[in-house]
Amino acid sequence: MSDPPEMEDLIDTDDPSFQHVMACVFGIQKHESRTYLRLLENPGSTVEELAGVLDRDRSNVNRSLTTLLDKGLAERERRLLDPGGYVYQYTATPLPQAKEMLHAALDEWVETVHGRIDEFGDDEPDAEP
Repeated sequence: MSDPPEMEDLIDTDDPSFQHVMACVFGIQKHESRTYLRLLENPGSTVEELAGVLDRDRSNVNRSLTTLLDKGLAERERRLLDPGGYVYQYTATPLPQAKEMLHAALDEWVETVHGRIDEFGDDEPDAEP
């Protein structure tokens, strides 16, 4: 499996898609950002339902959902079934909240980069005139 795209990938992309931005900022795979977008369109989906929508294996969808849960991009709710047992239903974090999370993560990264720029040269001895 390939590594998730990184912030540097955004800098090198002239016109990144929302999916690409999500993958880079949150450090997730593109298929995980795709899962998030499908989950937005299909709130309350089960793993099986999402696997059908995404045309992916259930175990892969389950791993994607675990990552999204860990990143705060999805929620899981247990629903009891009439004949007994239960099923988990997943809902994406609402888009406005996800956008706020993206902005906050990018702002933090930009602040870090500005700090590195400002610090550059501070540890070098002063040059004599």
